[in-house]
Amino acid sequence: MKTQILLLALVASIAVVLGGTMIASRKSWPTRVQEILLALSAGFILALVFLKLVPVSFGFVGESAAVWILIGFATIHFFEHTVVGHFHFGEETHHDVMMSKITGYSAFTGLFIHAFFDGLSISVGFQYDFHLGLLIFLAILLHKFPEGLTIGSIMMSAGFSRKVVLYSAMGIGLATFIGACSVFLLEHVDAQLAGIAFAFSAGTVTYVGASDLIPEVNKTKSRLPPLLVFGGMILFYLSEKLLDAILR
Repeated sequence: MKTQILLLALVASIAVVLGGTMIASRKSWPTRVQEILLALSAGFILALVFLKLVPVSFGFVGESAAVWILIGFATIHFFEHTVVGHFHFGEETHHDVMMSKITGYSAFTGLFIHAFFDGLSISVGFQYDFHLGLLIFLAILLHKFPEGLTIGSIMMSAGFSRKVVLYSAMGIGLATFIGACSVFLLEHVDAQLAGIAFAFSAGTVTYVGASDLIPEVNKTKSRLPPLLVFGGMILFYLSEKLLDAILR
């Protein structure tokens, strides 16, 4: 069972890396392409928060999830705009850079936390019930490739090198695998702790999507990227529906 869990987590991790590799495969991408990818990314991760992370966290810890969501949101705001808000890294002088590198770090942190609990969910699901574990794995696998595209697009738009873009996707994949390795440490996962973690993750990712990505998308002179935010939301929704259809 443990070997199966790790192999499936490895498959999910590879899917993230493939998404990031697609972004890193080119030396540079046109600004319009970056705007489109950021818009889809923003919609996708916001749908992930409100359709998955928030309901799951409330299911685990009830109303206290709201407090942890707020703490997660406030934590990213604190580090982005209170601790480092007056530091500049020079990327604003480059015309092809769309956002601060701090935004890239924040996005990576939020998605890393989320990916860790993806892996943890796979592990816990299989330990509890094989069929449930398989359902959880398929649900997670469906959004792993887009997740790789998401982190790759954000890091690219923040002006990071192709190597860093690829490393960021590998880091998200590694977080998924590390989460699955909990099978060796946890016989039973405390629901209270899991709920707090999911809620905190929801808060951090909400900040990245709503406060960092959406304003950048809305700066464009074209109407297409703002509309594609809805496309990202629909993409996540359809992936969930596809999973339901496959498993019926």
